Amino acid sequence: MPSNNKATILIVDDEPQNIDVLTGVLRKDYKVKAALNGEIAIHIANSAKKPDLILLDVLMPGIDGYEVCKQLKENVETANIPIIFVTAKSEVKDEEFGFTLGAVDYITKPISPPLVLARVKTQLALY
Repeated sequence: MPSNNKATILIVDDEPQNIDVLTGVLRKDYKVKAALNGEIAIHIANSAKKPDLILLDVLMPGIDGYEVCKQLKENVETANIPIIFVTAKSEVKDEEFGFTLGAVDYITKPISPPLVLARVKTQLALY
């Protein structure tokens, strides 16, 4: 696949080191954008060049990941962007809540790089 046809992944996390880890896992195969908070994530998702998939942390100051997901799914312009939560929240109820908001997958931290790659690849193939 030519590099200009690479899918764009938006990583949203308030911890720069988490963004760095995910970028390291994904940058070989995908274009990567990053946002340090929910407000920036919503802005990027609504831009002319929308991401093809969003990796979204739940626990962030300001607008948390659940609210970001809710807002993006309610907007016709961004509703079809697949969202994978990547979070330390590992309770089944948290995962279920993420799915009810419209997320397509849920990955708990600390991440497994091969798992992240496999899940991203799968979701991009589906959408």
